[in-house]
Amino acid sequence: MPDSLEKPSALISWSLLFACNLMWALQFTCIKLVQDQVGPLATVWIPTTLSVFMLLPIVRAERRHAHATMRPPLRGFSKLGLLKTYLLLVFLGVVPGQLLMTFGTRLSLASNSAMISLALPVTTALFAVLFLKERMTSTRWISFGLALGGVVLASGGTLRQVRLDRSQLLGNLLVFMAILGSSFYNSYGKKALEVHTPIEMLFWTYLLLSICMAPFVFVLEAGSLLRVTHFTWHTCAGLGSLTIFHTFLAMVLFLKALKHLDAIQAALSNYLIALFGIPIAALWLGERLTTAAIAGGILILGSTVLMAFLDHARENAVSHS
Repeated sequence: MPDSLEKPSALISWSLLFACNLMWALQFTCIKLVQDQVGPLATVWIPTTLSVFMLLPIVRAERRHAHATMRPPLRGFSKLGLLKTYLLLVFLGVVPGQLLMTFGTRLSLASNSAMISLALPVTTALFAVLFLKERMTSTRWISFGLALGGVVLASGGTLRQVRLDRSQLLGNLLVFMAILGSSFYNSYGKKALEVHTPIEMLFWTYLLLSICMAPFVFVLEAGSLLRVTHFTWHTCAGLGSLTIFHTFLAMVLFLKALKHLDAIQAALSNYLIALFGIPIAALWLGERLTTAAIAGGILILGSTVLMAFLDHARENAVSHS
């Protein structure tokens, strides 16, 4: 089959990123919704474990397809090397990215976590340069600058309300460490994608995380599991959203897009989390959208389009030269 038919267009890949960042923007609100009845470990373990079962039939279908097409299972990777890659993704990526984010958001404020998450595109880009040998082009630098300016403009009202005092220091530090974990997963994960499909990669990282966390959840937070029948609708809505949107669907969409885009390009789209967080706050907290917020949102979208299409055009020009 020709490459042009196998590789999704840039528009499709960026549409996937647009959708998954919208889902990720729900994370901070959902953590706050469940914190009164669900412990921090269970807040991560329950969505992760449910996602494993949701991913299992998809993985089986992909395995059957791979067997039918005689796809090489390891493509040059040793089994030991593959195991090492996944252990690194779990313990340096998924564990801090999810667990520390939950602890940090509970100790701090949702607005703090949203603002600190603005570091995600920058840290992902740094990891991509370090591990994947990607280049920071002039187009990418300009796009990063425009996006950051748009976030500052869009968050003008929110930034004035953010508390970064000593009482929030521990929570803020945990959130930043979680951002580093997510950045590591987003960039280093491309090594696993050389072997597995995005769904397979997600399944194995979630399975390892679920198994490793299970003893701690049952020993330290058994009460959260025993109270399931008494969960309020806020708690159910929060856990349901974390499971379906944040832990499952958003990651599937992101990894599918990452398969066909540089990690740096995908990192830029994470600025959209702050953009989407503003209308979510308006919906859940009654905050009002300002003209500056709307203008900032347009600037963020413009930077994303710049990265998507100019970089794509540059790559095509290089490949045809």
